[in-house]
Amino acid sequence: MRPLRDPDTNRSGYIRYIVIGLVAALALAGSAFLSDVLSFESLRDNRQALLTIRDEHYVLVTLGFCLAYVLIVVFSLPGATVASVTGGFLFGLSMGTALNVLAATIGASGLFLAVRWGFGAALADRIESSDGRIRELQKGLRDNEISVMFLLRLVPAVPFFVANLLPALVGVRFRNFVLTTALGIVPGALVFTWIGAGLGEVFARGEDPDLSILWEPYVVGPLLALAALAGFPILVRARRARRLQKAG
Repeated sequence: MRPLRDPDTNRSGYIRYIVIGLVAALALAGSAFLSDVLSFESLRDNRQALLTIRDEHYVLVTLGFCLAYVLIVVFSLPGATVASVTGGFLFGLSMGTALNVLAATIGASGLFLAVRWGFGAALADRIESSDGRIRELQKGLRDNEISVMFLLRLVPAVPFFVANLLPALVGVRFRNFVLTTALGIVPGALVFTWIGAGLGEVFARGEDPDLSILWEPYVVGPLLALAALAGFPILVRARRARRLQKAG
């Protein structure tokens, strides 16, 4: 006889699939319909109205900006770059950086928990109970969790949403995810906010922000140096492990 399944377990599974389906549907809808709204052109056309509203309702605009940024990250919507630059445009370098880091960390943490609750935990358990290369990779990641997470945040070529999803799928500890996100995105947030802080002059000249600056040596160089520093403990542990194997 087949074992009877717990109705509550089945119901919980259905709810998870429904929630994940809704998140995916909202992400697809946002990508399709919000790309024109969350753009530098839209920011340029509405910049004076945004500044006026900010001056009249500073607290509400601050809260609204953070909420919008969180939703953009949670649903992986297009416009995270525009949001970061807008933070600098509206609030300046110091406040803008703080708000960008706070909102991005909250949004990334929300997405992490949603994916972990949806199917990430089950996938991580399945990987852990399996054999072969995938399990070895998971073990290596957990042994170097902090360093790997910092690498994901600091290497410019890694998309932000990938650095949010991958840790949830392989079983990264939530506290380590939050810590490395909050600290690891600070350098990039500073660059984007700095661009936004000077956006008023750029718009006044009838130009768009030049994001190619992100790939200039004086920007990429420090980020790669920080990434190398984050990856150094991984190399040390790997070398130590090889020495122990040879000694054994």
